[in-house]
Amino acid sequence: MGVTTVTDVRPAHAGNDGGVLHTLFRSEQGGHEQVVLCQDRASGLKAVIAIHSTSLGPALGGTRFHAYASEEEAVLDALNLSRGMSYKNALAGLDHGGGKAVIIGDPDLIKTEELLLAYGRFVASLGGRYVTACDVGTYVADMDVVSRTNKWTTGRSPANGGAGDSSVLTAYGVFQGMRASAQHAWGDPTLRGRTVGIAGVGKVGHLLVEHLLEDGAEVVITDVRADSVARVRAKYPQVTAVADTEALIRTEGLDVYAPCALGGALSDESLPVLTAKVVCGAANNQLAHPGVEKDLSDRGILYAPDYVVNAGGVIQVADELHGFDFDRCKTKAAKIFDTTLAIFARAKADGIPPAAAADRLAEQRMAEAQRP
Repeated sequence: MGVTTVTDVRPAHAGNDGGVLHTLFRSEQGGHEQVVLCQDRASGLKAVIAIHSTSLGPALGGTRFHAYASEEEAVLDALNLSRGMSYKNALAGLDHGGGKAVIIGDPDLIKTEELLLAYGRFVASLGGRYVTACDVGTYVADMDVVSRTNKWTTGRSPANGGAGDSSVLTAYGVFQGMRASAQHAWGDPTLRGRTVGIAGVGKVGHLLVEHLLEDGAEVVITDVRADSVARVRAKYPQVTAVADTEALIRTEGLDVYAPCALGGALSDESLPVLTAKVVCGAANNQLAHPGVEKDLSDRGILYAPDYVVNAGGVIQVADELHGFDFDRCKTKAAKIFDTTLAIFARAKADGIPPAAAADRLAEQRMAEAQRP
């Protein structure tokens, strides 16, 4: 995405804590209002809650449950993701700022009811400044548990007053962004006859496959989980699978690349071999470092900023706070098509990459909200 990504939380002269403080208080990538480190020894919970901005309203963003290599990496991810949520919520037209939480550890090994309840208590202690939801490694059933100790929880099941799986509208919004990309690149808002490669066919990616096939696209997939690939191939045997992302981005005749797993997909290593002319996917933080957006533009590759096109999910969960209505949310998510086209137009007018244009529009809305 275009939002500046934190790549190192430690300056050369500092220890771990000094690096985090430097990032928050002195670096251009900082600016977060609040970062909370959470620990509950009884349940084994270690978590980070990052609130980037509340200029538009309470910070809203999901909870990622992941086996990070280090606590520093977890803090870095929370900082990047929460900042991205500020921009995402702004361009989605929501009255919410940006926040994100990460729980450190392998969810398959340490996720328990006690841990989730403890996490809910930490979120509740913020008094509504942060509203949580699902993300990688957390699911609707988890949010049902978290909501027992925290009323500021979205992404719950319909039985518990929630909207259910937000992946549904995330995939729909990405598809709308992809249609807008096709309109800008080829003059027609359809993927019919185009070849789309999807890296990651989990919660969002497998739903995106369905939208694309219905639109007449050829679909190529890959995933680190063989069972995820098998599930898609069993339902849609016409879909082609390749060994890994390296093979996918090199596929001849690829029109669109859709990163739908973890971040950093667009890097100095992947760009030179990428065959697609359009990048539009659901993953957060797709740009590995600042400057990649310009490299994409210089290569003639159209990039649909990730935090713009993947906003369908946050639109869905935000609506829970007002009494969930799926049709109302789908109508809002459909506007991602228009927002994406507006960003491409702004980029062309200003002579800048689409990621920079998206940032400018989001920053404009946040700045206007802060004016007296």
